[in-house]
Amino acid sequence: MAYDTRLADRVRQYLQQKPGIEIEEKTMFSGLAFMINGKMCVNVAGNRLMCRYDPALDTLLAEAPGYQPMIMRGKELSGYCYVEPEVLQTTKALTYWIRLCLEYNPRAKASKKK
Repeated sequence: MAYDTRLADRVRQYLQQKPGIEIEEKTMFSGLAFMINGKMCVNVAGNRLMCRYDPALDTLLAEAPGYQPMIMRGKELSGYCYVEPEVLQTTKALTYWIRLCLEYNPRAKASKKK
């Protein structure tokens, strides 16, 4: 389960600056997931960022540089995407994607406990 530790550090540093959120790191989706208040928010998968955002933004974000739809079992998952590493080189770009995820997190459904 290899993932870009530098990218994970950048995500971690950004999230640690945000007051009022509980951060937990978990290995999932073949990478390192950052759980915010008990819900998957953002994930470092290989050298890409996997984002969970408001599904209403699918059409808009599909035009964003570096956007790749998340496909699972042959279906595109609404509200999830990958962002290619070349787009994430600047703090401004990384911040944009993480903010989208954080904005949606309070409304996102938590996964069912097993």
